[in-house]
Amino acid sequence: MGISEGAPKQTLSSTAKAGLMRASTASLHTILFKRGLRNTYIQGVGKINSGSVKMVGQAFTLRYIPAREDIDTVAAFRDPKHPQRVAVESVPEGMVLVSDCRQDASAASAGSILLNRLEYRNCAGFVSDAGIRDSKDAAAMNMPIFCAKASAPTNLTKHHGVDIQVPIGCGGVAVFPGDVLVGDDDGIIVIPLELADEVAEEAVKMEAFEDYVLEKVRTGTPVIGLYPPSEDAQAEYKRHMESR
Repeated sequence: MGISEGAPKQTLSSTAKAGLMRASTASLHTILFKRGLRNTYIQGVGKINSGSVKMVGQAFTLRYIPAREDIDTVAAFRDPKHPQRVAVESVPEGMVLVSDCRQDASAASAGSILLNRLEYRNCAGFVSDAGIRDSKDAAAMNMPIFCAKASAPTNLTKHHGVDIQVPIGCGGVAVFPGDVLVGDDDGIIVIPLELADEVAEEAVKMEAFEDYVLEKVRTGTPVIGLYPPSEDAQAEYKRHMESR
């Protein structure tokens, strides 16, 4: 099993985290797209929580390869060094456990016992491009949980854990240890840590402008010349912000 240090050498600033908590994944995708980053949305994965959730945290990664019948038996879980168990017990508080299961949701990557253990340990969220077991229990949890679907089969039938805290692919997106994941009802966006501060700053401004645009649209203003804004619309928005 490959494993590197648990806590990231660089951490997300409290200012950036606060900004990202206010930002939608839709806005963040647009901001990253303008910077040339197109593949930042984890595909095929959605929240399983029954209520609305917002997740912001740095990635703690777990990589799986296809299972093999002579190795991945039920007895494998008795090994105290089993990567899945080690990841659950070593993910630092406030980080998101991200599982790369090769987008194979025909088996689970966690169930209620492990998910509740992560919640108790103040994990910021769980993300997997596979399934999860015990979905009814998971849906009622406060910790944000994102996966491909409910899936009863144990992960041992399809997934063999090999590495912790290495670069992975989750839902077709590259995720490096320490990357910032933002999740909401629309899904998950992956942000390189070095861009987090400037992206968060722009997101706060973008959300404020889009709130203003929504108010205008809801009272009958056409979108042409408003979104994106013409020079006149920009001037009007500036006056609006100065009057607040």
